[in-house]
Amino acid sequence: MARIVQCVPNFSEGRDKEVIEKIVDEVRKVEGTKLLDYAPDKDHNRCVVTFIGTPEAVKEAAFNACKKASELIDMSKHTGEHPRMGATDVIPLIPISEVTVDECVEMSKAIGKRIGEELNISVFLYEKSASSAHRQNLAKVRKGQYEGMNEKMKEELWIPDFGPNELNVKSGVTAVGARMPLVAFNVNLATNNLEIANKIARAVRHISGGLRYCKAIGIEMKERDIVQVSMNMVDYTKTPLFRVFDMIEREANRYGVNVIGSEIIGLVPTAALVDCADYYLKIENFSHDQLLEKRIYE
Repeated sequence: MARIVQCVPNFSEGRDKEVIEKIVDEVRKVEGTKLLDYAPDKDHNRCVVTFIGTPEAVKEAAFNACKKASELIDMSKHTGEHPRMGATDVIPLIPISEVTVDECVEMSKAIGKRIGEELNISVFLYEKSASSAHRQNLAKVRKGQYEGMNEKMKEELWIPDFGPNELNVKSGVTAVGARMPLVAFNVNLATNNLEIANKIARAVRHISGGLRYCKAIGIEMKERDIVQVSMNMVDYTKTPLFRVFDMIEREANRYGVNVIGSEIIGLVPTAALVDCADYYLKIENFSHDQLLEKRIYE
């Protein structure tokens, strides 16, 4: 089997199609990569790009896309609902085939070093790549967002792993790290009351006493005049999507609010959705070996 790494960089632009295409083109240009998906979001003002490739090709494509974002995105003028700290906000690396997590950690360090040295952008290593325990959680790294990063980086605990100790005003700060696959899962509520979404997010997220492997915040969807609970499910095998969906639905009912839908941002492992079907349909003795596509491509 080929050596394959997945990369899912998040860029702080979800509205300007021309800018987004120019950034994504930097992935398309690199031989040895395959663009799988890119999903701009106007409310979040963010674009999630998903591609795979050989380790060397992924390193090159990730850096080139980050460089292009630094040229085209001005963080001093950026607004959006999603927490963010940089033009290229985060570059996750996920081992897929014949590549170890440790190899992805080394890749993240190489990419981060190059971004720091060549682009003069501050870089934090996070998740499996983190240089210390307090930097593992991306939410803690990003806390303070773009506006608070200059002061944050003056603290000894938050000296960047690579790049300058002061904010690059135009490009902000970038996090790079190796991690396992996650599912970006959002649940939409039939209300425009952000306080309700925030209360539900606090109830379900692990850091405030909710479900393990769930990160959640409340978000306004201004174009639709609703709010959503926006989540990263960092290990869907241990906290499945149906469990957090059920909990959100119960919490919403407490406030007299209905769940009107959910969405997946980017790509999702088949198993994450099959587990939901298995749960809601109450299929007895179901096995993933019964999936037609799995048998075809074995």
